[in-house]
Amino acid sequence: MPSRTILLREGEISRQFFFVEEGCLRAWINNNGKDLTFQFFFEGQGVSSAESFRKKIPSIFTIETIEPSVIQIMHKKDYDHIMQELNNDTTFLKEMTEIIFERQLYYVREFLSFIRDTPQQRYLNLLQQKPQVVQRVPQHYIASYLGITSVHLSRIRNKLLKENKHSS
Repeated sequence: MPSRTILLREGEISRQFFFVEEGCLRAWINNNGKDLTFQFFFEGQGVSSAESFRKKIPSIFTIETIEPSVIQIMHKKDYDHIMQELNNDTTFLKEMTEIIFERQLYYVREFLSFIRDTPQQRYLNLLQQKPQVVQRVPQHYIASYLGITSVHLSRIRNKLLKENKHSS
């Protein structure tokens, strides 16, 4: 799929789960005409609007490719069939529970970071914990993810470059 392909639009009901084989996706919301990115997905990760997919309610966010991507798609009917077949498979249920737990933990950490950390600290955390985001994602999406403008992100990056030059 080419970059900037919308896989799920905010307000639509999700009927698919996406698994990234190659490329990068982002999940974002529209906030008064501005798009705010809240998560990136890379190779080996899956994404869907879980509440929309499971409960057939409108998605509260959009999922979009930001690089040319190879995506595996699981349709809702196939998911339902698999869930019915594996309903008593405790190994599968444990794996699903672990995936849900990891996603919950991710969101709690992100939420607390927005409360506790400055934009510069959030950028430094991103550099340390998820360098692939800084290497592969356009700056305006990173700025949106950090909750700042592209200009502010540029200032943070320049400040960090100057600090690194002085400390070398």
